[in-house]
Amino acid sequence: MSGVVSVAAQGLLFDMDGVLVSSIGAARRNWRLWAERYGVPDAANFEVPHGRRAIDIVRLLRPDIDAEAGLKVIEDLEVEDVADLRVLPGVKRLLESLPLERWAIVTSANRRLLLARLTAAGLPVPERIISGEMVERGKPDPEPYRKGAELLGFLPGECVVVEDASSGVGAGKAAGCRVMAVLGTESVEELRTADWVVGSLEGVAVKAGANGLELRFEAL
Repeated sequence: MSGVVSVAAQGLLFDMDGVLVSSIGAARRNWRLWAERYGVPDAANFEVPHGRRAIDIVRLLRPDIDAEAGLKVIEDLEVEDVADLRVLPGVKRLLESLPLERWAIVTSANRRLLLARLTAAGLPVPERIISGEMVERGKPDPEPYRKGAELLGFLPGECVVVEDASSGVGAGKAAGCRVMAVLGTESVEELRTADWVVGSLEGVAVKAGANGLELRFEAL
C-alpha cells in the first residue's frame, strides 16, 4: 500500500540495528576480526547476515567450538566499538513521543550490547526489552515478536513491528503482527512482504490517546 497511511495500533515493537541506530560499520569490522581469529575462510570479506542473533552466526561459522565462548568474544569486540554508531533519522523524536508502556525493543542483540548501543547513541532505554538471549529461537522465527507483544500485554495483531531486514519482517508477519519496513539495509523488493515500506522514520508521526496509538506516514 502506497501513499499517506493512517494505522491504529496498541503497541510498537522496534528492531534496533538498522531501525533505531546504524552499527553496520562496527558489525562488519568486528565480525571480520572474529572470523580471522577463528580461522573462518575468506574472513576479510565476511558479510554479516543481518537480523540474525550473534550466537546463531557463531554456530553457523564454527559449529565445532563452544558457542557461548565464541559469543563472548564477538560481544566484547562490539561493545567496545561504538565509534561510528549513529542514530537514524527521526528516531529520537519518535521514541520520545511514545508512552513507555506502548513500545518495546525486540532485537537479535544480547541485552548487554543493546544497552551499550542505546547509551552511546543517547536514546531512551525502554522498560520492555526482548533481547537475543531471552528466546530459544531467533529471527526469522516468530518467537521474539510474539514475546514482545506479550510483554506489552497486547495480541500480536494489535502491534506494529518496525524492521529493516527481511528476516525480521518474516518474523513479525509469522508472529501475526503488521510490519512497517524501513529502507536502508535492504531494498524495497527484498522487503516486499511487509505491510508497508517507508524511507525512514523521519516521516512517521504517532499520536497517543486513551484507545491506543495512531500512526501516520507516507508508504512507498
